[in-house]
Amino acid sequence: MNNKVLIADDDDRIREIVRLYLEAEGFEVYQAEDGNKTLEMVRKDNPDLVILDLMMPGLDGWTVCKILRKETKIPIIMLTAKGEENDRVLGFDLGADDYVVKPFSPRELSARVKAVLRRLEGDQSKEHILSYPGLKINQMTREVEVNGINVKLTAKEFDLFLCLAKNPGRIYSRDQLLNMVWEYDYCGDSRTVDTHVNRLRSKFESQVGYSDFIQTARGVGYKFELNGH
Repeated sequence: MNNKVLIADDDDRIREIVRLYLEAEGFEVYQAEDGNKTLEMVRKDNPDLVILDLMMPGLDGWTVCKILRKETKIPIIMLTAKGEENDRVLGFDLGADDYVVKPFSPRELSARVKAVLRRLEGDQSKEHILSYPGLKINQMTREVEVNGINVKLTAKEFDLFLCLAKNPGRIYSRDQLLNMVWEYDYCGDSRTVDTHVNRLRSKFESQVGYSDFIQTARGVGYKFELNGH
């Protein structure tokens, strides 16, 4: 199957040029004209890489990159007219994998796309797989399998499950999980964790018939247990 690339740019001409060149190189190409559409298409179409313009209407590329990095590990190449060092550094700090300044060569952009995807493929090794009897968690592709059955989880559900599964038997408080999974000091309702735990249990039960991976430590929080599964 060909790699899928999403081009996110408000300039129709640039999107068309990049599309034609990437399709000639064998890529399956999608297009988005603004930040909100970019997020929608990433969540719906699951592309292998995003070429992301920074100066888009609505949500700009900086904001889109920040949101995507909270939800997915998808590689991002930033495409922009800004070439100052501070902009490049900020782009990399936000999680961009590469940075191309306009005007650019479509041939060079295509080469960068292929280079980023090659690096990603090289990283997808067994060290990214957390395995227990009957359970496999792929930290790179963000997939969970129970007895060979893929369990469909949202980004935060996966992050929460992985956080617990990395340390079997260790009890985490709700506040600890909020800080570790949501990555900030949460000042609101800690029942957010309870809600996600309930969703995880429901999904495991409905999809694989087993929901006891996450155990409740009364008055404290939650822990991961296999319980002989």
